[in-house]
Amino acid sequence: MSAVQAGKITVLIADDHPVVRQGLRVLLSLHADIEVVGEASDGAEAVELAAAVAPDVVLLDLKLPGLDGLGVLAELRDRNLPARVLVLTSVADPASVTVAMRAGAAGFLYKDVDPDALVRAVRSVHDGHTVLASEAAGTLVRSRSRPASVGGLDALTAREREVLAQIAEGRSNREIARLLNMSEKTVKTHVSSVLAKLGVADRTQAALLAVRHSPS
Repeated sequence: MSAVQAGKITVLIADDHPVVRQGLRVLLSLHADIEVVGEASDGAEAVELAAAVAPDVVLLDLKLPGLDGLGVLAELRDRNLPARVLVLTSVADPASVTVAMRAGAAGFLYKDVDPDALVRAVRSVHDGHTVLASEAAGTLVRSRSRPASVGGLDALTAREREVLAQIAEGRSNREIARLLNMSEKTVKTHVSSVLAKLGVADRTQAALLAVRHSPS
């Protein structure tokens, strides 16, 4: 990989669809002040590349194989990696905005964003600003007024509820272990139990459920 030219905004693209990654690379390459320094097809690769190439901005999809986008955000924060994360996703659940921003995202856009607006967002996030799609800004407010409901949450033990609350804050297993004074192994056991009882596939879905049903 060639050395990055001084003054350029370096970007890492994390998306499991090759066509999306290629399209984003081509779009960003049209702008002299932006350089794509890496592409990741899953969450674990995104974290490792972020540590290796130290991008200024990570364009992150929430739906990634293995470690999902929320897990990536938690790992980046856990490792104290300075990259600013701009979520670019097709996930339409309103609670996803709240979860991602709590977990440390600097911006949240949907994949139907205008290309020029995306480029402006990359620059804005790099400059330290927060960027939200208009729909995301609206749902961020509305999601806080939803009523609590029961469902699978009633099946959780008190300890599992504590773990779920920390997942909804975007914290990694290591952070949860430290905050709740338990081993990482025990946290992993609780997380697995929470996912099973809620009938969800990953931490992002569990966090969305927690935020959606939390009393305001």
